[in-house]
Amino acid sequence: MPSETLPAVALVIPVFNEEAVLPELITRLTAVFNAQPGCRWSAILVNDGSRDRSSALIAAAHARDPRFKLIDLSRNFGFQAGLAAGLAAADAAQADAAVTMDADLQDPPEMIPELVAAWRGGADVVRAVRRTRSETGPRRLAFDLFHKLFGALTDYPIEPNSGTFGLLGRPALEAFSRLPERHRFFPGLRAWVGFSRADVLYDRKERAAGEPQQTLRRLIRYALDGLFSFSYLPLRLLTLCGMFIAFMGFAIGVFFAVRRILGVETAFQGFTTLITLLLFIGGVQLIGIGVLGEYLGRVYDEVKQRPNFIVRKRTGLD
Repeated sequence: MPSETLPAVALVIPVFNEEAVLPELITRLTAVFNAQPGCRWSAILVNDGSRDRSSALIAAAHARDPRFKLIDLSRNFGFQAGLAAGLAAADAAQADAAVTMDADLQDPPEMIPELVAAWRGGADVVRAVRRTRSETGPRRLAFDLFHKLFGALTDYPIEPNSGTFGLLGRPALEAFSRLPERHRFFPGLRAWVGFSRADVLYDRKERAAGEPQQTLRRLIRYALDGLFSFSYLPLRLLTLCGMFIAFMGFAIGVFFAVRRILGVETAFQGFTTLITLLLFIGGVQLIGIGVLGEYLGRVYDEVKQRPNFIVRKRTGLD
């Protein structure tokens, strides 16, 4: 079959300070490409402002094998922005499918042919669903708790054991390229765009080398982006809480008015109760202001219309 008629599959991999992992990643991806001649393979690695030799290693890989492409961003914009840059490049290159994955090799490249097979079987979106995962301790607990809460709170539930690793067929890739928002939560957007889907089970591994680049602060911000981008439940809970407090305040007022009318209580009492109620209501109001601020801040970011990323240089891409 002529190479021009083979489906073009582009891998999109954001990279941030992954110098220790890149040599093995490139070696394993090359082995996957060479073992699957039925596709036109390419790997778009997005250097998200790395401070190590990540960009140089990717450029050297491109010099050896032009299937490896490099996008250098002008600074560190974050994982989601790097993913958006890679998907935009895959869409511009008219890729038939885009595989999204992390660079740390926790998502094994050897699973990519199974994702492609599910796509060729008719699915427009293929999710890699974790059968097991290697994280332990507080980090594992935080991941499990987030997925449970997110599934319960959001308007577009996602598969609790899926993340970035997966495949987008051409229709889903084009839909992603038209999404304008700045605060992105990839698994939620993948669920929102719809299309036919399939799941592929796999075992998530430990990092091949180095330390996780996603700090606790970034993970918390990512979780909040997911919650506030795909759920109005915090606002609804505030409304219900306000109605409950108003009802309780009215009931307590009626209770003490009746006591005063009946002469049961003639002196001022209940100072501790009054202070407790004031502090409780004040705390609820501050929480409400904070929730409104989270939504308003995201609206402000959208209104500014700043790009998600700025490309400094492309290597191997038009």
